[in-house]
Amino acid sequence: MAKYLALIAGLTREVIGLVASAGAADANKIVETGSNGRLDTSLLPAGIGADTEQMPASEALAAGDLVHTWSNAGVTNARKADASATGKRARGFVLSAVAPGATATVYFEGRDDQLSGLTPGSDLYLSPTTPGRATNAVPTGTGQVVQPVGAAINATTMNFEPAEPIVLA
Repeated sequence: MAKYLALIAGLTREVIGLVASAGAADANKIVETGSNGRLDTSLLPAGIGADTEQMPASEALAAGDLVHTWSNAGVTNARKADASATGKRARGFVLSAVAPGATATVYFEGRDDQLSGLTPGSDLYLSPTTPGRATNAVPTGTGQVVQPVGAAINATTMNFEPAEPIVLA
């Protein structure tokens, strides 16, 4: 927790740095980074920050899962992306586990740092054998979907950049 001195109503006071903003009430305050060493997105101007959307999860999602967004009775939901058949292409990812029916924050771009076992520098594809996961093995089975989803930056982080899927004959 960062502290600093400020002159308030003629008195020098110790003040704690602001980690997240509640809006106009926090005007003219000094900010500090969070425990991850980054600024909270509430401190950034509109239009700057992660491209996300909150929506219900139609199934259990694990931290780091690649997700497909779909219309469930007219409401956009998130479910695990799956390359074993058409119709579940990767459109985003989640950074936190979500129970069925709970609200998921879906990231449509950026770094998914909730993974493990990646080969740094490798291209990654949506997995046809493990829904919600990426693999460095290109799918080869009839009816499977080849969808590049990004590249491994290190053993736990993927730079998510989805491409158009191709269904194999």
